[in-house]
Amino acid sequence: MTGEWWPAIEIDDLWEGEMTVATIDGEQVLLVNIGGAFRAYSNACPHQASPLNDGLLEGETLTCARHLWEFNALTGLGINPSVARLKTFSCVPRDDGILYVELGR
Repeated sequence: MTGEWWPAIEIDDLWEGEMTVATIDGEQVLLVNIGGAFRAYSNACPHQASPLNDGLLEGETLTCARHLWEFNALTGLGINPSVARLKTFSCVPRDDGILYVELGR
């Protein structure tokens, strides 16, 4: 099922190698730009729901600040532990210069 697409951020405001949080319809969404590839995840670590934006983004690795769980920022898959996975949202940059996110509700 597809939900509504929401404007999240101006594309020019999310530089390569950066992450930020947008509140979209009450949901905290972590937005990342890895080499021009945009991704959107729930801003809650699957371990204990710690805010991922408090962590560190180095290259393609996103590290949660609380217990140092690591994730591939392009796929959302766990690196350490490998069985973990981030909650992923669809996102797309559009011609109007805005990154849109679909929450899938």
